[in-house]
Amino acid sequence: MVKATSADLVAVLRRFNRALESDTSRMVNYVTSEHPFQETTLFKFRFNKQNFIVIFDSKAEDDPQQIEELVASAEPNIRGEVVSSPLDNHKIYSINFKGHDTYLFEVTPSKKRLDLELSSRYPDTSRSTIQKYIKLGLVKVNGEVQTSTKYEVDDVADIAISFPEKQDFSSEELPIIYLDDNVIVVNKPVGVLTHSKGELSDEFTVADFFRRYSSYHADTNRPGIVHRLDRDTSGIIIGARNAETAELLVKQFADRKAKKTYLAVLAGHPKAGKATIDLPIGRNPKTPSTFRVDAGGKSAQTNYDVLDQTDNYSLVQLAPKTGRTHQLRVHMSYIGTPILGDRVYGIAADRLYLHAYSLEITIPGGKRETFVAPVPTDFTTLFPRIKDDLQHV
Repeated sequence: MVKATSADLVAVLRRFNRALESDTSRMVNYVTSEHPFQETTLFKFRFNKQNFIVIFDSKAEDDPQQIEELVASAEPNIRGEVVSSPLDNHKIYSINFKGHDTYLFEVTPSKKRLDLELSSRYPDTSRSTIQKYIKLGLVKVNGEVQTSTKYEVDDVADIAISFPEKQDFSSEELPIIYLDDNVIVVNKPVGVLTHSKGELSDEFTVADFFRRYSSYHADTNRPGIVHRLDRDTSGIIIGARNAETAELLVKQFADRKAKKTYLAVLAGHPKAGKATIDLPIGRNPKTPSTFRVDAGGKSAQTNYDVLDQTDNYSLVQLAPKTGRTHQLRVHMSYIGTPILGDRVYGIAADRLYLHAYSLEITIPGGKRETFVAPVPTDFTTLFPRIKDDLQHV
């Protein structure tokens, strides 16, 4: 394998009349190397807004077709041509550089979507995050802001990203229900995300709060997270402060050994005061971000128990046996009593009246604990006797 520095690559370009004596190695970027065969090393790079490939090969014998085949073996979809050597009156393609037969392939620019081109230039940044940067106006192409992810660019376009500064959430707090060396339990308010959906986040999440306490997945956007609540659901969330605890908690959720109890206010009155809903749930193909009762979906079971009623509403205890996305909301809507404030499956209100009231789970040391989140005042306003009702929960 041949080694080459940026200065070496510029020196090769000078030999092929593609760089001036005044050009420096600082003009070389995006350098990658490949070693497809024992006698071949390729360096792909950008210089002065143009892409090149320098090939060191001892067996091509100045055959441009062989050079093109070597390039295609490393970059199957690339287009361009082998540059002939200016050092000889005859049409030859190789030069001798530091004792190696050396060839230059000049890449023809190709068109690509802006988000795809940026994904190739910044492989450590997710495509969804790049798309957010574009839509937020943080990307300039040849000096002009572009906000369409589908905008076409070539691979030599001058593209600049103004990476946003990370938000400082150090002053934000959440109510801590319980804290020890292994777990943290909080009461999540309505409107707070459990974790951001990508690397770019401009709002405070439970994960941001857990980051102060947890080493588990600390280098991701989900530190400490082992389960989640929807944005509009309030109540108990438990976090793991280390990887060993995370494994213990995640297994209990997966094996259905973590007992979760919710409180909900329903619009209307269920026909039965107490029942088990056993109906499979699947994604709704018409609106893929939502779910529905579907014979071809995944098994889902919910126990409910009516605790109190008014003329228009019912206060119920919900105990899901499975953990399907939107399970409680879909099941309650299906039986004709949607959760109050459910804008997707029911009717709008000042909030979603769904509260993760308690969680029974085993924490490190074999101790079985039940954590309880205080009932929101929104619930007690509608049902003043709720504290008495909860004595039986």
